[in-house]
Formats: sequence, structure tokens, C-alpha cells
Amino acid sequence: MTTLDRYIARQYLFNVVALLVVLFSFVVAVDVALNIDRFFAAADKLNPGGGGFRRIVLMAIGVLDIWWPRLLQLFNFMVGLVLVAAMGFTFTQLSRNRELVGVLAGGISLHRVARPVLIVAACVMGLRLLNSELILSDPRVAPLLMRDQGDIGKRSWAEIPVQLQRDGQNRIVLAERFDPTAGVLENVTVWERDASGIALRALRAERAVWTPPPPPAPATDGWYELTDAEVMPLSLGAGGSSQESQGQRAPTRLVTDLNPEALKLRRFERLGEALSWSQIGEMIGTAQPELREKLQRIRWGRISQIISAMLALVITMPFFLTREPKNMVVQSLKCAPVGIFTLVGGLLLSGVPWPLLPPGFAAFVPVLILIPVAVASASWMKT
Repeated sequence: MTTLDRYIARQYLFNVVALLVVLFSFVVAVDVALNIDRFFAAADKLNPGGGGFRRIVLMAIGVLDIWWPRLLQLFNFMVGLVLVAAMGFTFTQLSRNRELVGVLAGGISLHRVARPVLIVAACVMGLRLLNSELILSDPRVAPLLMRDQGDIGKRSWAEIPVQLQRDGQNRIVLAERFDPTAGVLENVTVWERDASGIALRALRAERAVWTPPPPPAPATDGWYELTDAEVMPLSLGAGGSSQESQGQRAPTRLVTDLNPEALKLRRFERLGEALSWSQIGEMIGTAQPELREKLQRIRWGRISQIISAMLALVITMPFFLTREPKNMVVQSLKCAPVGIFTLVGGLLLSGVPWPLLPPGFAAFVPVLILIPVAVASASWMKT
């Protein structure tokens, strides 16, 4: 890289880091201000009877414990907006100091000036991809994303209820409690239905423990071992009375695609964004059709969002890369709606189901829309 490239890249990278620090500090400060009582209550549980400076230190440690994984997730959602904003700040500084005029006087085009910014942005987007694939998808980190302000110090999934979930065999599953860490359901009821949705019988069990199959079979191909199971027929006989189950024995296993990972994904929909490419691929093989399509959109949408953010950067550059100095406040006001529309559009449209289009291809619809706009925008730049 030339001296000019290093200078612009260093200034742009500094603005990216500065904006991330300001954004993260603002978000954390607002959350602490709104939930300070809950943070102090959680700190008091860790140190009953403590007070004064020690209590404040525990509260501060608790804020860091809750927010460090959330900030990694927030980075993935906000990095596109930060890259565009940092680009605006960088070129505004260059324009204000008349450095762009000097660059043009030296015979260097504005397209050449944009190159170090695009290289740094591509590297930052690479960090976003590594963050999703290696950090957020780590089994030790994913449960931390679901905690609230009262869960300081917890490292495992909290118990949750399972509310009327349909599996791939058209059965309805209900459980009073579900322990995601151990894969245990308590007070389980499963309604078996016919093709029209009419319940035929109910299976009840005090406890259901997920048992994965022996390797090399995928862990999602396991089953639930039932404890104290009983069958209750729900269909009516010819006289209108309930049919008795003659010779029916309660099963000891429940084979279903509602494995612990699927239940966690359904309970915490945003957890799908924290799954790695390979984890999503394992779940697609056993998921229901609608969930399979959603997972495909999440997987390919991750690539689509990165490309869309880079295209949004190209589209907004001409507002700041100008041959002559301009009022950058006015340029920022012109750029803001364009940048927000392209970034938010790329983020939302990549996850929208498009009729008659495969999920993998539908995720790239915003990319196909933004490519001609980016080409026109780059051609529009006067240099």
C-alpha cells in the first residue's frame, strides 16, 4: 500500500473503532440506567449483606458479564451502519482539510481514494463473519446471549416452558418445564392427530430425557426416553363414548424432530443468527419444512447481508467524495435516507420468504437489487 492508502485506511479504521466504542457505551449506559435496581439486586445475591464500594464493584462486574456477549451480537447487527458513518466522517475530514483537492491536483482519481476504505471495510466484514462462525456459535457463549439483568454469573440455559409446538409428524407437544442444558422435559403431553388436525390420543409422561444416538449418527437423530408414560385415547366410539385403549401400551420412547436444539431455536428465535454454518446444516437435515426454509434464509442471508453492506458503502460514497469542497452537513442529510434504506432493506429483505423462489436464492434478492444501483452510483461520481 502507498502512503496515501495507509493514511486513509488508518483514519477510517480509527473512525470505525471510535464509533463502535461510542455506540456500545451509549447502549450499555442506557440499559444500566433503566435496570440499575436489577443489577444491584443480582449483585446482592452474589454477596449477601455486602455494601458500599464492594457492592458497586460487583454491580460493575455484573454489567460486564451480561453485556460482553451482547456487544458481540450487537456488532454483527450494527457494523454495516458504522462502516457507512465512519466513511462519511473520514471523507468529511479529508474534504475539510482540502486533502481531496490535493489528491486530485496530484492526478489521483477519487475512485483510487475509495480503495483503502473498501479494503478496510472488507476486513471488518470478515471479522463479522468470524464472529458468527467461531464466537457466537460457541456452546459456551450462545447460552449467555439469552440471559437478562438478573442472571449475573449464570453460565447455563435457564429452564423454560414448551408451549404447544408442532413436530414433523403433525403432533402437538406441551411441557411444563424444559432444561436446555440437560435436554430434559418435565410433565410432557403429546397429542397425536390425524391429517385433518383432530386429536386421536394423548401421551403423557412425567419426564422425557433426550438420548442422542451412538456415533457416527448425528446427535439430532436421537429420541426422548419417557418415564411414567400413559396413553389416553381421545376419539369417540359409535355411541359417543370415549374408546378404551385395548391392548395399547405406553411407549418408552418418543421419536420426534423437536430435539433440544430445535426447541431452543424456536424459543429464542434470534438464536438462529448465532448458529454457525455447520450447525445450521445439521439442523436442516431433520427440521420441518417451514423451519428448514427459515434456516436456509438465515444461512444464506448472512452472506447476503455482508455483500449488501459493502454495496451500501459504495452507493453512499459519492455524497462525500466530491471534486470541490461542499457543505458536508447538507451532504450527510442527503446520504442518511439513502444509507438507512439500503442497509435496512438489505437486512430485512434477506430474511423475507419470496414466493416461487428457493430460500437460498431469495436471500440474495437485495443484492440483485443493489448491484445496479451501486454501479450507477460509482459511475455518477465525478473525478
